[in-house]
Amino acid sequence: MKGQDIGLLLKLVCMQMQESGVYPVYAPGAWEDWRTDGAEVDGMVRESSVSYNEYTVRALARLTGISKSQVNLSLQRSLASGLAISDRKSHTPRTNTRALKDFIVYGLPYIFPVKLGAVTRGISTSLAAPVLHSELLSAGDLPPVWSDPKGNTKGQTVEPLFKSVTHAVRQDAALYALLALVDAIRIGQPRERKLSITLLGKLLEVVQ
Repeated sequence: MKGQDIGLLLKLVCMQMQESGVYPVYAPGAWEDWRTDGAEVDGMVRESSVSYNEYTVRALARLTGISKSQVNLSLQRSLASGLAISDRKSHTPRTNTRALKDFIVYGLPYIFPVKLGAVTRGISTSLAAPVLHSELLSAGDLPPVWSDPKGNTKGQTVEPLFKSVTHAVRQDAALYALLALVDAIRIGQPRERKLSITLLGKLLEVVQ
């Protein structure tokens, strides 16, 4: 299991949300923590469904920034472990959301522990991310961030689950929320973990 496997499984969750028409609505600009230029995808999903063509290795690589070879290997690992299943009709990969939630809550903090690093500019994550509204971040604390030159926030570096996290979250508001909650579970104290687990569960339940 690699960190990118979790990222890819969560991306599949977001795509399943779009298929079902229950993709969470975020006000334009309210969920983004980076500077954009005219050529960059603004991240908002404009359609209520996705094409099955988006489930190809090539498309998943484009959406996540993970290489095609690594996407293929990641899907193989997830299918073998039961964290993903193959849809009987479309044969597209589907995330086993119950299993994934259990793995994130009980296994991820031990397999991918977090140590806050140097102060840098980046995209806010964990308690500082828009999904948590910074409501649990203590005054004066430096926010945790994924290092990124286009990020709007100065804080302490968090090593992301996979290298292309900042590319992936800029394409997808729900993925940003999910990955930030995962980081809060990896980093947070009991109170913060409890809230993050509850929010993660609500997002994952919509595609069960």
